[in-house]
Amino acid sequence: MIKKISYFLAAIALFVFAVIQLKTNKEHTQQRVYQFDKEKPVSVQVITVKSENSEPSYTYPGTFEPNRETKISTDIQGKVNEVLVDIGNMVREGQTLIRLDNSLLRLQLETIEVQIEGLEADVKRYAVLAKAEAIQGVQLEKAELGLKSAKVQKATIIAQISKTEIKSPFSGIVTAKLTEEGAFAAPGIPLLQITDISRLRFTVNLPENELKRFNIGQLCNISADVYPETSLNGKISLIGSKANPGNSYPVQMTLENTADFKIKSGMFGKASLKTMGVNKQISIPASAIVGTNLQPQVYIVKNGKAVLRNITISERLENMIMVSDGLSEGDLIISNGFINLFDGANVNIK
Repeated sequence: MIKKISYFLAAIALFVFAVIQLKTNKEHTQQRVYQFDKEKPVSVQVITVKSENSEPSYTYPGTFEPNRETKISTDIQGKVNEVLVDIGNMVREGQTLIRLDNSLLRLQLETIEVQIEGLEADVKRYAVLAKAEAIQGVQLEKAELGLKSAKVQKATIIAQISKTEIKSPFSGIVTAKLTEEGAFAAPGIPLLQITDISRLRFTVNLPENELKRFNIGQLCNISADVYPETSLNGKISLIGSKANPGNSYPVQMTLENTADFKIKSGMFGKASLKTMGVNKQISIPASAIVGTNLQPQVYIVKNGKAVLRNITISERLENMIMVSDGLSEGDLIISNGFINLFDGANVNIK
């Protein structure tokens, strides 16, 4: 009996010890866990909202295109005797690029020249005889008509011979060679491609709400992504009237290339556009924005407390935000110290 009582008392003592130990451990754990005091002021940094006069600048990506580009073909058919240029060669307007075989045409020219000599002699002889009334005047008229017809044939053959020398329609660079010596050329079959990059077109594609910033003749600065230090002056020459499949509108600018033609067709670049006039706007750092893209918000300081306020964003310019509604000049907005910050929190301005 005494033994059972001893076991029972030992079990009770062990239970009491376990309870006391668990309570002690809980108190130690609670002391180690950080307990946030909502009444304690949160240290923050603020900036004062100001409306400033600004001349907004907008940047748009686009692509460089050649001012002129054409595939050259021949007006007559014939064998290619010579190709005088290669890919990458600079060519001048009127420079001969390809020569076709014209040996048969030259033989025809010699033949018609012999005919013309005979017809000219006939006309002189008939003119003398007709004056002496030795022949009828109709014979002289027929000889004169025959001479005119032969001269027309001669002019036609000379024109055909001139077309056997294919010349460049404008100055540029050979960007494609589509034939070789010995090949057969025919009308409509491209032989060479000439590209003029002395002047360039720069095209950007914009959503409809951006078109209002652009006007024909407006100036802008353009630079290639690979040469950001080189700024070129462009002039808006076209504003698209029909949306492309991506529901955006093309805006085209023309510009002069550099002296060494280092801007190439197909390069990517950026156009910087300054709007006309000066606007008074409220701008704040993008880092001050909280909330979502659909509903941007900022914290303002009012009576020593952080107050969450909805705002409306009109423009995003790099690391700055243009606010059209929700803020007034003189408001204090929190720019740093968002940890533990909530709507209505007490704040301490650093």
